[in-house]
Amino acid sequence: MLFDYVCGGELFSYLRRAGKFSSATSSFYGAEIVCALEYLHGKSIVYRDLKPENLLLDREGHLKITDFGFAKMLKDRTWTLCGTPEYLAPEIIQSKGHNKAVDWWALGVLIYEMNCGYAPFYDDNNFSTYEKILAAKIEWPKYIDAVAKDMIKKLLVPDRFKRLGNMKNGAEDVKRHRWFRDVDWDDVPPIIPKVSFDGDTRNFDEYPEEESWRTNSINEL
Repeated sequence: MLFDYVCGGELFSYLRRAGKFSSATSSFYGAEIVCALEYLHGKSIVYRDLKPENLLLDREGHLKITDFGFAKMLKDRTWTLCGTPEYLAPEIIQSKGHNKAVDWWALGVLIYEMNCGYAPFYDDNNFSTYEKILAAKIEWPKYIDAVAKDMIKKLLVPDRFKRLGNMKNGAEDVKRHRWFRDVDWDDVPPIIPKVSFDGDTRNFDEYPEEESWRTNSINEL
């Protein structure tokens, strides 16, 4: 699979530098991710590896999804255990069979991370991470916006049939949520990368071996 060169760097790098994003910045990028997932799901593709490292900024600051190694054409359900531990939906961990609803769960994790600076279920031990996900107990910092909190809660619903994005109206239910009420879907991105020429790589961080834990995904066939 061949992709355009996207020179703005990873969303993860910008989030790490900022610590956390403002509600306005989070909702802008959240809106772009919703549009991307809506497009993929409309083509019967489940993505299954949504995380900041897989979101690149183009030179204008718009998001591009990359790394389709776990993406799959899907009409019903699949049982493959794959993805990045802290973003896995409960049904993947429980091997109950999963569908596009797992992408909406991962969006909830990502929105939390953009607003708080860390993922809600992360633990150094993967099995402890899975236990936290299955318990679905989320610690809420006092500074998080109430509307963002409501959005996250509706995405991080263990029952996939009641999860926002996976109900009758699909992505439209997500787009109609109050968290997006101030989003101008044609607006200028809040982050404009510094790019001097087409092959500019300044926006990409170098990852030493000891940091490889942050980019690891699992794939059990």
